[in-house]
Amino acid sequence: MPELSTIYDYMRAHASLLGERILQEYPALHQFDDPVSPRIEGMLRKPFPAQTIAIMGLVKRWHEARTGMVIAECGTGKTLISLGAIHVHSYGRPFTALAMVPPHLVEKWAREAFLTLSGVRVFMIDDLRNGGDENKFHGVNEVRLRQGRIVRDGFRTTLSELRLRKQSSSSRKRWWSLCGQPSLFIVGRERAKLGYFWRHAYRVPRSGPYLGCVVNSETGKPVFVDDCRLTGAEFDKVKIAETIETREGKSCRPIHSPMWQADPNKIRRMAPIEFIGRYMPEWFDYAICDEIHQLAGDTAQGNALGTLASCTDRIVGLTGTLLGGYADDLFNTLFRLEARRMKEHGYEWGTTGRSSFTQDYGVLEIITKVEPAENRCSKAKTSSMVRRKPGASPLLFGEFLMQLCAFVFLEDISGELPAYGESYVSVPMDPLMMAAYRELEDAIRQALKEHKGNRSVLSTMLNTLLLYPDHPYGLGTLYGKEFDQELKRNVSFIMAETRDLPEDQLYSKERRLIEEIKKVARRQIATEGASLSLRAVARELGMVSSALYRYFASRDDLLTALIIDAYNALGEVSEKADARITDRADVLARWLAVAGSLRAWGRCYSKEHNQETSGRPLWLR
Repeated sequence: MPELSTIYDYMRAHASLLGERILQEYPALHQFDDPVSPRIEGMLRKPFPAQTIAIMGLVKRWHEARTGMVIAECGTGKTLISLGAIHVHSYGRPFTALAMVPPHLVEKWAREAFLTLSGVRVFMIDDLRNGGDENKFHGVNEVRLRQGRIVRDGFRTTLSELRLRKQSSSSRKRWWSLCGQPSLFIVGRERAKLGYFWRHAYRVPRSGPYLGCVVNSETGKPVFVDDCRLTGAEFDKVKIAETIETREGKSCRPIHSPMWQADPNKIRRMAPIEFIGRYMPEWFDYAICDEIHQLAGDTAQGNALGTLASCTDRIVGLTGTLLGGYADDLFNTLFRLEARRMKEHGYEWGTTGRSSFTQDYGVLEIITKVEPAENRCSKAKTSSMVRRKPGASPLLFGEFLMQLCAFVFLEDISGELPAYGESYVSVPMDPLMMAAYRELEDAIRQALKEHKGNRSVLSTMLNTLLLYPDHPYGLGTLYGKEFDQELKRNVSFIMAETRDLPEDQLYSKERRLIEEIKKVARRQIATEGASLSLRAVARELGMVSSALYRYFASRDDLLTALIIDAYNALGEVSEKADARITDRADVLARWLAVAGSLRAWGRCYSKEHNQETSGRPLWLR
């Protein structure tokens, strides 16, 4: 047996035995051969076996506790798993669910909800109340899925209105009288935490022992951080708070004393999640937090996670990145989801608890620095510094994660996915774009020569040259950065000026894509008839259906384009046949040539175009 010098060698050598022991110590809540809820069959999209196991595991976790997490790689269907778990756990009862997701995924979540759950109603939380900019959406707005697009249409209300019970016994019962179906409310993280503006709250005495100093309004004494007295300039844009443990020289219960307050001179508003946590506790049955690893910091968005966990009945966190490399990355998340369990293990919220958590489950490096004695009469100075290093103890998984999380990997579902194929089509640039692209390329190449090894130039070059053929407008001036030895800071310099091409013009790549869309559509018409489906066209092209709507607003628009192409093709064949008759006065010969060419064209392309030429463009009807 080879020598085992590291823990990784040990784990590789005994992987199978360790796996068996882990399964014995931490048996899965749902085994492969356990029965599956019949409600799985009621989902519009049927989950793969691995997704079904994750759904059932999360449901059984919710039977034991309020919280759960799904740790799954990108592409494994975290959205499907979370929605499926809610669908199964609700047992057919109408439910209210709140999803806090990244801003760019709001419409994606709405679209997947419609495609996954039957009869669900979806609402967007745009802000707390109605009013404000007329060009923006406000309040709570229902959305619908139309032709692959999410549009705001239907019921409109506000959070302030939803919390009122009016003539009903509770606000929840009033909601069920208005909407007796499963309801999913979606809010972007940025909107969820968007509250009031704040300003610093401290005093500067005009007399007394602390004349001219910054003091806490509650204690009347200066604020010290690391034995250093804070000045007004050090507050800057950072919220500062103090824990008061003594009053008038006597010890007291620790009191949190924030040295900031709402700014009454700016917009007065309340964060939607804060409003829900304060005035609508237990109004939502379920909460979903997508990309939960981005909420690990001590930020407003992170605090919104804690608010959701406290005011909803069940909550699930979704992420593909469990750790950012360090064990204490999980400290805030675990405390927000399972505060009682963390306290049972002896941890307190704050830096002290975080340090203890890191010592127990992280990797620490102790650096001891010994300075030589200055002379024979003095002693050598020894100083130690503790620094955290990447890594986490396996105990962290055993103590907190094995019973909390469902793990799904791409290889778990890869066997259910269709074979992946990829082909490349070379499309030459238009002359106008080629000239602009060459200018940009030459300017960036010159910048590379003048600033050799500059990483900002390299990254800008890669991003811009890849983007420009698809988006040859609106890029503006390209800047790089380099360190100035005299100023001792990074300064910007101009790399290149991009030429803006017409934004409303179709370029060669888009024209080729449109031709591919039409080709697939013609093939489907030849086999299926006039029942053309944009979704089927997108599926055959390997595109999302929403991408087709950029070129064809609806199925009728695509059919109109095909009909026009068919008539243009007929006209071109007729003109060529007529042009071959040299005797222009021989009308009968010209007529026979045109008729023969039309018949030959029809026999060759009847399957492809017969459905198209049987109708007229929609704008002619």
